[in-house]
Amino acid sequence: MIAVEFILSGMLAAATPFLLAALGELVGERAGVLNLGVEGLMALGAAVAFIIVYHGGGHALAFAGAGLAGALLSLLFAFAALGLQANQVAAGLAIGILGQGLSALFGKTYESLTVKGLPKLSVPGLADLPVVGGLFVQDPVVWLSLAATPAIWATFAFTKTGLLLRAVGENPKAAHSIGYPVIAIRVAAVAFGGLMSGFAGAYAATVYTPLWADGMIAGRGWIALALVVFGTWLTLRIFWGACLFGAVSLAGLAAQAGGVELPSQLLASMPYLVTIVVLGVISSNRRLLKLNGVASLGEPFKP
Repeated sequence: MIAVEFILSGMLAAATPFLLAALGELVGERAGVLNLGVEGLMALGAAVAFIIVYHGGGHALAFAGAGLAGALLSLLFAFAALGLQANQVAAGLAIGILGQGLSALFGKTYESLTVKGLPKLSVPGLADLPVVGGLFVQDPVVWLSLAATPAIWATFAFTKTGLLLRAVGENPKAAHSIGYPVIAIRVAAVAFGGLMSGFAGAYAATVYTPLWADGMIAGRGWIALALVVFGTWLTLRIFWGACLFGAVSLAGLAAQAGGVELPSQLLASMPYLVTIVVLGVISSNRRLLKLNGVASLGEPFKP
C-alpha cells in the first residue's frame, strides 16, 4: 500500500516532462513534420532554465528562457528541413546532437549544483483522501500541463487552427492549392514543439530534479517521441501514456526501496523496456496506425 501511494503521489510529476514534450511533438507531427531532435531541445532548455534559476532569475523567467531556446533551436531545424528541403530524420538527429552539445557546454560549470524547486499546491478536501490523496498535491507546472492537455485536444477538435494543422499534415498540396501557407504553418508548429520541449527540459532541471547533471534528460526526449506513436497521434491517449511511463519510472524506485532483489540497472531501464514493448504492440496494429496516422508525415513539400 505504501508503494502504491508513493507511485500515485509522484506519477503526474514524473509524467510531466514526457507529456509537455510529447504534446509539442504532436502538434508538429500533425502538421506533417517529424522532428527527432526532442532530446536535444529538452537538454538545451534544461541547461538554460537551470542557469537562470541558479542566478536568481526565478522559475517564470527560467521557463520563458528555456522555451525561447527550444523554439529558436527548432527553427534552425525548420530552416534545414522546410526551407532547404533537407531530410527531416537527418536534420532532426543533427539538431538533437547540437542541443545536447550546447547543454553540456553551458552546464559544465554548474555540475552537481542545486536550486530551489517550486512549492506544491493541493486541492482542498481531495488531498486528504487515503491512498489517492497524493494525486491532488502537485506543483503549479503539473497543474498547467494537465490544463494544456484538454486545451490542445480542443484546439484540434473544434478550432480553425487545429483544422488547418491537420489539413497541412494530411494533404499539403490541397491546402496550398486553396491558398493556405503550408510552410509558414509548419514552421509555426515546429516552433511550438520546440517551445514545449524547452518547457519540459526546464521542468526536469528546476522542479522535478532541481539539480544539474550532464545528461540528466536521460532519454526522456526519445520516450516523448515514442509517446506520440503510442498514443496514435491522439491527445488523450498521449496523456495516459505519459502517466503510464511516469508510473513505471517510479515503480522501479519503489521496488528498490521494497528490497526487490533485482539489479538496479534493470529497474532503472524499465521505462525504456516498456517503451519497446508498447511500440512493438502498437506497430503490429496496422489498421490503428493507418486510421490515426498523418498521411504526409516526414515528407518534404515544395510550393
